[in-house]
Amino acid sequence: MRAGKLAETITLRGATYVDDGYGGQVRVEVDHATLRAQIIEESTDEYMRNYGTSTERVTIFRTRFIDGVTLDMSVVHDGRSYNLKQIKTIGRRRGLELRCVALNG
Repeated sequence: MRAGKLAETITLRGATYVDDGYGGQVRVEVDHATLRAQIIEESTDEYMRNYGTSTERVTIFRTRFIDGVTLDMSVVHDGRSYNLKQIKTIGRRRGLELRCVALNG
């Protein structure tokens, strides 16, 4: 993986739960890591759903390997949030391909 191709900056965000002071738990999103990444593919797909058609903006990011990335996390790129749908390891812990779907189309 060449450093010159990693031209974009992404932030991986994960959720943690903290005490709200009344015995309950509140979900708080925290930054897990800020990484350099390459955009492999960006497309908009249209799907038939039970409620009609929907459009999803799918983006694939390629970045260096980092341990602890899960599907519960989200990706932030250029102010837009993405849900992680698939994580593929490249080689033997050499890199990651993150397949993401943009929130709110």
